[in-house]
Amino acid sequence: MGHPGTEATVDDVVDPVPAPARGQVAAWASWDWGSAAFNAVVTTFVFTVFLTSGAFVEPGADEAATKALHSQWLGWGLAAAGLLVALTAPALGTLADAGGRRRPLLAVTSGIVGLSVLALWFVEPVEGGMTQAVLLGIVLLAVGTIAFEIASVAYNALLLQISGPRTIGRISGIGWGAGYVGGIVLLLVLYVGFIQPDVGWFGVTSEGGLDVRVSMLVAGAWFLVFAVPVLLFVPDHRRPGAPPARVGVAGAYRAVGAHVAQLWRERRSTLRFLVASAVFRDGLTGVFTFGGVLAAGTFGFSPGDVIVFAIAANVVAGASTIASGWLDDRYGPRRLVTVALVVLVLSGSAVFFLHDAGKNAFWVAGLVLSACVGPAQSASRGLLARLAEPGRETELFGLYATTGRAATFLAPAAFALAIALGGGKEQYWGVLGIVAVLLVGLVLFVPVRFPRGLGVDGRRDVTEPGA
Repeated sequence: MGHPGTEATVDDVVDPVPAPARGQVAAWASWDWGSAAFNAVVTTFVFTVFLTSGAFVEPGADEAATKALHSQWLGWGLAAAGLLVALTAPALGTLADAGGRRRPLLAVTSGIVGLSVLALWFVEPVEGGMTQAVLLGIVLLAVGTIAFEIASVAYNALLLQISGPRTIGRISGIGWGAGYVGGIVLLLVLYVGFIQPDVGWFGVTSEGGLDVRVSMLVAGAWFLVFAVPVLLFVPDHRRPGAPPARVGVAGAYRAVGAHVAQLWRERRSTLRFLVASAVFRDGLTGVFTFGGVLAAGTFGFSPGDVIVFAIAANVVAGASTIASGWLDDRYGPRRLVTVALVVLVLSGSAVFFLHDAGKNAFWVAGLVLSACVGPAQSASRGLLARLAEPGRETELFGLYATTGRAATFLAPAAFALAIALGGGKEQYWGVLGIVAVLLVGLVLFVPVRFPRGLGVDGRRDVTEPGA
């Protein structure tokens, strides 16, 4: 055991929390695996693309103008969902902490997500009803997004129930990695079974968007099935220091305000981390959001090439995230996040300067970017888990969700602004916008000084004060 004033290694510390059972870790990570149904299939590669396509343009209407209008509606709908998450996530987290009932919150919100995805079956392009179908799709997406983000708050907080100082990083990495691998598997199933062939499994075709609508049924069932293990096998109990068990909604908001004030007075570094992470996490999201756009628009990838690259990127991201968990636990999440962001800035800049070097240049730089996104996301979650006060984990992850949602406009706006500053005619200038967001997040993150004894910097002297 280390002594005050010295740096203890992980081998010097006796972990006060017993090693988690492998079954509990697998049950917890299964939710991340299932979440690919919403992240990869619904909001990224399949449904939103379908909803804003020409399939929902009435005969004789201006296709370009209609698609642009539907895209605007989608943006506003998801923005409204993000606002509701920002307003409700911390208070719901406080209510869950107060009763030691994170699993019930996770169960209810996961059920809503799954049902919302299943209901996307009813979003059918029918002549004379295109507008109604699009609006229904946007409402269901918004409901699913709200529920998913709040479910993530409770899910992230359960990490503290199955990990200790030695294992937070690797278990968080396993979860993130499982999400990437789950996305690969589900996308392959849907692509091969329904979307790619003219006549897919069970005779499914693209007529009336049937291939996409059936994919939503599969995705909804996938999410619900893999949400069950965490609800059955991961412990959920009140921890010392939790808010009083009886707390109403108004009391929950008061508790959140008091918590923020307390963080400002006593743990200001945590608040600074929340701000910095909100910025760089949006940059990390932007890497994947605009990666396919750049591959096709700047480097000449065909739609098939983009799918192949997306699968390869998810494989690399998943493997690197799982492997980085051990580096997190050995050297600390602070160092891992810093190194990942530096590499992301450099490789993102390489994409800009090598924009005319062909597909191979994008493959190399793009896979390097992919290898760093997951570790940075996972280490950021693990860092916050180390900073959380016992009994208030879900509330703090609620603030994490709120600050993240507050910054979700940064990467898209920076991407568009950079293109405009570059003359408005060359798409590759947008890369500099994503790089700028990542760089700002890095600059905000590096000066933050965290308490010793929490493993944030790989220092494990648990005898030292953690506040």
